[in-house]
Amino acid sequence: MRRLQDPCSNSGDPDARPAAPGNLPAELNSFMGREDELAELGGLLEESRLVTVAGVAGVGKTRCVIRVAALREKRYCDGVLLAELSAVRHPELMEHALIDALGLTDHTSRPPRAVLVEHLSERRTLLVIDGFEHLVDACADLVTELLRRAPRLQVLAAGRCPLRVDGERTFPLAPMSDGDAVELFTERARGVRPGWEPTAGERAAVLELCRRLDGIPLALELAAGRLRALSVEQVLLRLDDRFRLLTGGRRGAPPRHQTLRTAIGWSHELCTPEQRLLWARLSVFAGQFDLEAAEYICGGADLPADSVLDVLDELLAQSVVEREDGPAGARYRLLDTVSEYGAQWLAAAGDAPRLRRRHRDWFLGLATWCELDWFSPRQAEVAARIDSELPNLRRAMECSMESPDEVHLAQYLAGTLWFYWAGCGRLSEGRHWLDHVLEEPTPHDAARLKVLWVLGYVAVLQGDAVGAISALQECREEAERSGDATALAYAVHRTGCLAIVTDDMERAEELLRDALGRYREVGELNSNVLMAQVELAMAVAFLGDLDAAAAICDEVREICEDHGERWALAYALYVLAYAALRRGRPARARQMLGECLTIGRTFNDLLGTVLSLELLALVTAVEGDAREAAVLQGAAEGIWPSVGLRLFGSVFYGRPRAECEKQARRELGNAAYEEGLRAGRRLDPAAAVDRALAGGGPVSAADGPGTGGAPTGGPGGTRRPAASRTTGRGGPERW
Repeated sequence: MRRLQDPCSNSGDPDARPAAPGNLPAELNSFMGREDELAELGGLLEESRLVTVAGVAGVGKTRCVIRVAALREKRYCDGVLLAELSAVRHPELMEHALIDALGLTDHTSRPPRAVLVEHLSERRTLLVIDGFEHLVDACADLVTELLRRAPRLQVLAAGRCPLRVDGERTFPLAPMSDGDAVELFTERARGVRPGWEPTAGERAAVLELCRRLDGIPLALELAAGRLRALSVEQVLLRLDDRFRLLTGGRRGAPPRHQTLRTAIGWSHELCTPEQRLLWARLSVFAGQFDLEAAEYICGGADLPADSVLDVLDELLAQSVVEREDGPAGARYRLLDTVSEYGAQWLAAAGDAPRLRRRHRDWFLGLATWCELDWFSPRQAEVAARIDSELPNLRRAMECSMESPDEVHLAQYLAGTLWFYWAGCGRLSEGRHWLDHVLEEPTPHDAARLKVLWVLGYVAVLQGDAVGAISALQECREEAERSGDATALAYAVHRTGCLAIVTDDMERAEELLRDALGRYREVGELNSNVLMAQVELAMAVAFLGDLDAAAAICDEVREICEDHGERWALAYALYVLAYAALRRGRPARARQMLGECLTIGRTFNDLLGTVLSLELLALVTAVEGDAREAAVLQGAAEGIWPSVGLRLFGSVFYGRPRAECEKQARRELGNAAYEEGLRAGRRLDPAAAVDRALAGGGPVSAADGPGTGGAPTGGPGGTRRPAASRTTGRGGPERW
């Protein structure tokens, strides 16, 4: 078969190129053996755009595909990206999981599949998909469309069965050879007994043990973990007992599946009662979990919470639980096969419903505290925490949706996560959950009303005016009927946001002032209230009153500094930068926009990022660098499809871009300007932000600390719900 060409290479060895950004995990322990398999897989990737590694649970599929992807990483100029689907329980969330894996942020109402297709259509990328077997039909359909629509994409998949689609090359991964199995067992045994070397007598026992375990890596690692307490001969003897006990009970099951189950079951039998109990209860988690969650959910009269740490440590030592360190700190995970085994024991004990409710209750509480902490110096920590807990939060919502009497809890959770959906680039998934939890009829209590205004907010940011009006009108009517003053304030506020992006500035100012008055009456002060001020400031600035707009945002900045708030601060700085530019202080505007971009990167806020890039392009043109201004406009142009309608189709928001384009075309000529746009479009969002920050100049002494000066042109804009002005001083009354 003809080998695939390497479109990234102009000449020379592709392995000599630097690796493109990707998300492959670093290996925490050494990869052992499998040289022949890796070479064969590499050859298949030269000949086919879709290669699936199939095999029994525990045979090492994940390690193999990650290893071969890492070895070939430099061949893909747009990166190698891993999508783990094992924690995704429903097919409709699979595409969201792939969007997450690709690091995309999309604020539009487009289907996630369209976002994936557009992103991958012209990229030379290797997409590694792991753990798809429970989603095989949906995964096969998606992979087929991606390969058809993205001609430079290759897919390397790992699962317990093939996808069975046209063009697929299946690689059945066999158990390890005797030599590789012995090497793996010995290396992992040294992890629990440093310096261990089998004696001449033990070598025969090790080889027999590896053969009895059929060379399955997971089984070998579980057995090696037992050398902490047992000799090789004792392990082999106990394994013999468990083989006789556990095999033969499931006729027709593949022998290797029986062997793996035997290995896990044998390890389970060797656990103490407390270890077995914790193992079963930990299976309630989806993906990662932390110690505090394990203590609350899994602790009880028969397993005191203060003993969970010690028992968890014992399970870590036995390789039943894995530790993973990340932005949210030390976290833990059960291997999928190990989790499934524990779930069977939990169900057999009749304790699964109770544990699922405890799990749901814990994550309801976590979301509540994170919403409160969002208005604090811990915003970045909150964002990282919710990122890591998203699979568990999904499971908690799914659990609540299973009973009509508990749907309100799913609504509470979906609404409470507003800060994550809107502030951390998760609008598409947020829209999915907000729509989903409203499908079941429930009374218009506080939880449902919150979902409605959050849905309206998300729809505004996605550019869905019809969806926004529908949700916000229902929220307002029901809030008035039930006397819920807080929900009514939010409904009025978000209706004001809609007025801004549809260029009705007088109406926006009226609604936002009304909302801020209502917030004061109910004593509400949080990031939403600050955003209402910023949104009012934007409307006021568009109406030409730059002094009032700056005064509002200066007060917002003071409140943000008092509370450690950064997300709303970025939008206040954006409005201040707009005012500074209009007053003839481009260096001051550049400084503030640089801070906006830095904050936006912290929260993955693509909307704030693209707005800042648009305004920074005009700043750059005013400073005299027309070519760089064109590049920044091109970079913003490439981001807008993932945010929504470019500049919301707004005359007010579009003026800075129009001014920048007019000036750059005049100075560069059409051909050079278009070339600058093309160069910018080639930048991904991260590279665009890096370039914009690197190009920032120092603030001139003439600019000073304020924002006063002479205007340079008419209104221009940004996009985020703008702000509010409420008193003669330009901000709300002191809180």
